[in-house]
Parts: sequence; structure tokens; C-alpha cells
Amino acid sequence: MSLLEQIDVSRLPRHVAIIMDGNGRWAKEKGKLRVFGHQSGVLSVRDTVEGAVKLGIPFLTLYAFSAENWNRPKLEVYALMELLVSTISKETKTLMENGVKLNAIGNLKSLPPRCIKQLNETIKKTSVNSNCTLTLALSYSSRWEITQAARSLALDVKEGKLEPADIDEDVFESRLSTAGIPDPELMIRTSGEYRISNYLLWQLAYSELYFTPKLWPDFRREDFYEAIFDFQKRERRFGKTSEQLYPNF
Repeated sequence: MSLLEQIDVSRLPRHVAIIMDGNGRWAKEKGKLRVFGHQSGVLSVRDTVEGAVKLGIPFLTLYAFSAENWNRPKLEVYALMELLVSTISKETKTLMENGVKLNAIGNLKSLPPRCIKQLNETIKKTSVNSNCTLTLALSYSSRWEITQAARSLALDVKEGKLEPADIDEDVFESRLSTAGIPDPELMIRTSGEYRISNYLLWQLAYSELYFTPKLWPDFRREDFYEAIFDFQKRERRFGKTSEQLYPNF
């Protein structure tokens, strides 16, 4: 029986978030420039997205470019921005074929105009799709996102539109860039690193974390299925006891 056949489709996570790590190391191991690893990682993105669609997972979020990544060598950043433009353009057809809606979060205004233009064009074109919402976290920082949300609430309080006592978790979440998207039940990180790197700090509060030593360019849908299968073996209690969840056992 294949791994895909062992997955219980009635117990799938609604939202999976991924930190795609290891492109640079993968390229270095092969004696190539780091950008070669980023280019090769595009195949992993395509295969993982198609795997998510095949399973029926409605939300997938990928950490594509962090706010901290702007501190990398200028040549690498430039290459990444050019790759982003070309990839989004080339993959639009694949997104349409798989019924995938593209979304983006982060400080998008900091992206080059060509990136923003291509991103908006593909978001608009794929907006009719409903099989899966693929969110790209671009120039993203969770601390930045939380700060922006707090600033938005503070401004409303200052202008008399909101009472401080009315601010609860739901109100705060409504100001996050992921408003309207369920929190990830599963977060996957490749490359063997054990940290979440300023990624969806609020949203990952109750997520199951899965770490794999595979570098991102080597990650394929079978690896994605393995993470889902591992997720289904875990007991998610949310502060309760096993006896409360399963009183008849």
C-alpha cells in the first residue's frame, strides 16, 4: 500500500504552512551558485502544490522570501526577485489547471514594481479558482505583521472607532494579513533546522511542527504525504487530557 493510500482523507489538516529551507546549501553541495538552488526549488513548489490539491487540502502557505532575506548579497536578492517574476508568470497555467487561487502576504510594497505587477496579475487571474488557496509569504516578517495589526487597532482606538475593552483574539486576528484563513494545523520545515524563523508566530500557536532533513530542492509530494501521515498519528489535545477527548477508551 502506498503512503498516499494510507492517509485518512477525513482527518486532513485544512491548512499546511511550509518553510522552504536549504536551497543555498543544496546548490553549494553541487558546486553551484546559490541561485541554482532557488531555481531547482521551483520544481518542489509545483510538486508539493499538486500533492496538496490531490489530497484536497484547501490552504497551503509557503515562506518564499522573508523580510530578513533583504540582507543577503545584492546579487542573490536581485536573482531571487527576477526568479519570482518569471516563476509566477510561468506557473500561472499550472495554477489554473489545478484550480489553485494565488494569494500573498507580507510587506508587498517593498517588492520591485515588476514583481508586484506580475503578482497582482496572477492573483486576479486565479481568483476564480477554489480547489486550494496558495499563499506566498513575501518580504514577510511575523513581528512586522503583528506590529502592523497593533498599530491598526491603536489608530482605531485613537479615532474613537474602537474601545480597548473590545479588543479580543478575534478582533486582533481580523487585522492580521491572514484574516479569513484558518490557522495552520501543520507546519513543515525542510533542511534539518529546528526553528520557525519569524514565520506566522501568532498563527502557529497550536500547530503541529514537522522537521525533515531534506533540503527543499529534494522535497517532493511523497515527502509532503509523509508529513501528513505523521500529523495524523499525533494526538491534538489543545490543553485537554486524552480522557476528555476519548471518554469511551
